[in-house]
Amino acid sequence: MASLSSVEAQEDAGLSGDRYTGQVTLIELENIEAFTQATGLGLAPDMPRRNIVTRGIRLNDLEGKRFRVGGAVFEGLELCEPCSLFARRTHREVLEFFVGRGGLRARIVAGGEIKVGDAIEGIASVTPCA
Repeated sequence: MASLSSVEAQEDAGLSGDRYTGQVTLIELENIEAFTQATGLGLAPDMPRRNIVTRGIRLNDLEGKRFRVGGAVFEGLELCEPCSLFARRTHREVLEFFVGRGGLRARIVAGGEIKVGDAIEGIASVTPCA
């Protein structure tokens, strides 16, 4: 993974240059910093291997909602819970600490450019039809 100053989000595909398609993952920088403070273990923002690191927004509140990041529109699908791969790449303590704080999986509803510093803005709730 490499930190970029901007990236193109592609509708129903993913971020350009990312080998994974279909979903984008986000994580709060505040939770990464809280882990480091609580455990004394180092955890750089890129270590959880999420596509987008945020600041100043509660990602859990975006589950089931549409939101804009820069020029792209996303739909929050589900929370990212910590997994054994996350623990293998970092510290085993992440498995307990990041429950409910591991980030958000989202799909790209409308593509566009995302730049470092872009705001995240809520759009609307998604209501499934039965």
